[in-house]
Amino acid sequence: MDAQKEQIKSKRVSFIYVKVLLLLWLILLFACESIEEEPWLSVERPMMLFNDTTLLDFYEGEFLSWKLKTAYLERWASNDKVFARPILVDIYDSLGKKVAFLRADSGTLDMSMSYVFAYGHVFAYTPTGASVRADSLLWHKKDNLVKTESYVRVVSEEGDVLQGKGFVSDAKMENWSILSDITGIFQDAAKRLKEEDKVQADTNALAQEDKKLDATKKTSPDSVSNPSPSKNTKNKASDPQNLSSAKSIKDSL
Repeated sequence: MDAQKEQIKSKRVSFIYVKVLLLLWLILLFACESIEEEPWLSVERPMMLFNDTTLLDFYEGEFLSWKLKTAYLERWASNDKVFARPILVDIYDSLGKKVAFLRADSGTLDMSMSYVFAYGHVFAYTPTGASVRADSLLWHKKDNLVKTESYVRVVSEEGDVLQGKGFVSDAKMENWSILSDITGIFQDAAKRLKEEDKVQADTNALAQEDKKLDATKKTSPDSVSNPSPSKNTKNKASDPQNLSSAKSIKDSL
């Protein structure tokens, strides 16, 4: 009796074991099929990848306008976009002299270099000696302007600090302006206003002197001439009437 029970129990264990093996086999089969269909096996890889110093130049005609330098650059095959980290841009004048620069943590651009978008701790130094700090700056080749809608902080060449929202500049950062919400701190403001007032007063005084000199030149004659004697003027000594009058006075004496 005990032997039969043990035999039945053994058969049950074997049947359960077979079912477990069959279940595991089915799980592995479906797992393999699902793995083959997983999208990560066809993930797009960068078309270009540079982990070393890379330079990109932009020319206006035959003159070098600016040069982009980065330590990491990648381009994806699905589009023309290029990602770079960091962004280091040197700006040149028409003589090929570096006059300004721009630095940022990262940036994107396209292969035709129709735009450059720099973002993350953006810092720019202008040819006039001013410095610009912003969250992002965007340059478009179409209008050749540098713009941002974020808040900016500009320190002028005199040391004045200007802050506001929005910024626009030419590509060489020579002429710029803050668009709205402008606040500022001006160095030696009272002294500078006094000096500017003095300069303006001197300019006005010189202008007044010039006006007076012009008025004097217009009213004074070019030359002075003696009036010519009238043709109708008669010599009193030769007038017969005068002679008779003189004779009668002499007779009375």
